[in-house]
Amino acid sequence: MPSRGKAQKRRATMRLVYVDFWSALKMSFLVSIIVAAITVVVGLLLWYALDRFGVVGAASNFLEDIAGAQGANLVAGLTFPNVMTFTLVVALLEVIVVSALGAIFAALFNLAVHVVGGWKVTFGSD
Repeated sequence: MPSRGKAQKRRATMRLVYVDFWSALKMSFLVSIIVAAITVVVGLLLWYALDRFGVVGAASNFLEDIAGAQGANLVAGLTFPNVMTFTLVVALLEVIVVSALGAIFAALFNLAVHVVGGWKVTFGSD
């Protein structure tokens, strides 16, 4: 059988010179929604695990032994509704901040392109 020659590798080099502002905003919004959902689920699972293993009760008893009633009051606000409210507020703030940062980075990239000439990207097949 005749042996085949090695296939030639192809490469294409391009420059990224513009990032659409609205596309970057939409993409960063979608990513932030996913991260916010993960944050809420992790907060829920963490609370469930800590409550199931009795960490919250042990911390309350420990602080009550050390500081009396004032120590127990420190952990009294650590309830499931309070923890989930805090987690949801953090997730909402994360959505706002990450979406804004995605749009800001797109605008800054578009401004920086005028100075540096773009981002060189090479595509190739192996």
